Amino acid sequence: MKTFKNYFKEFSPIALILIISFCSICLQSCKSDKKQINNNEVKIEKENVVEIITENMDFQMPDTISSGWNTFRYKNLSPQTHFFLIDKYPDGKTLKDAMTFVVPVFENGMRLINEGKSEEGFAEFGKLPEWFSEVKFLGGSGLISPNHTGETMINLKPGYYILECYVKMSNGVFHNSMGMLKELVVSDIDSGNTELKADINIDISSTDGIVFNDSIVTGKHTFSVFYKDQIVHENFVGHDINLVKLDENVSLQDLENWMNWADPKGLIEPAPTGFTFLGGVNDMPAGNIGYFTAILESGNYALISEVPNALSKNMLKLFVVSD
Repeated sequence: MKTFKNYFKEFSPIALILIISFCSICLQSCKSDKKQINNNEVKIEKENVVEIITENMDFQMPDTISSGWNTFRYKNLSPQTHFFLIDKYPDGKTLKDAMTFVVPVFENGMRLINEGKSEEGFAEFGKLPEWFSEVKFLGGSGLISPNHTGETMINLKPGYYILECYVKMSNGVFHNSMGMLKELVVSDIDSGNTELKADINIDISSTDGIVFNDSIVTGKHTFSVFYKDQIVHENFVGHDINLVKLDENVSLQDLENWMNWADPKGLIEPAPTGFTFLGGVNDMPAGNIGYFTAILESGNYALISEVPNALSKNMLKLFVVSD
């Protein structure tokens, strides 16, 4: 029987060189493939994004996500403007309680306001259950125009949450009444993500309004939003941050009025023309921080909060993005 050594004796020096070269190429190729696979795995792990899609009146997304820092990529593929807000209801309260005791009150109140019976409409909100005052709003996206995508990063502890959108249809009915309410479970497993590093820092408060460095150039930017405080405004919600691209010669008064849902014409579809909503960070408690990213082209922009009389509260800030 021939040994391994005997086989090599039958090959010429040139043949041996060719065999060794071929083996070397194969080995290098395997290493490259393995390296490529590992790179792809790392890329997927770093991506670790919670994707939300709206095609109609829905939130298409996982039912359970990891705790800790998560980036939510919200694709609005519907013909209407949307956002998502994450609610933390008191222990033991669920989506069923929201549908039974909360949504109908807002529906009735808004119906009366639309009928011109504002005093009766706001009185209707007094019928909200006592435990509703314990509901915490823990962030989410800003408003996003049709066929646009926004990315928002927030930190969530394990627990039970509810997502909602309360933009209004053209007939004044809230989107959450049409199905834009979804249960979300945040597991004990940490996502392993670390918070983003922002190149534009925003502070927001009821005393100073929106404060940031407005020298911004074109390109992709990461914004941090720090809530120095949080209060309940006249429309029963707290302040937030929404990024808007402005067309030429638009009316800022139209934008300001539309951002107040308690106005019969506020947050109602269609959104006023000339404004493209690009996301942001929704209501959060005092001391919290969230992040959002956006690719900015040259032009005129605004940061605005969903509160009545945003301009007088310094919560409507204009800025120009230059090349």
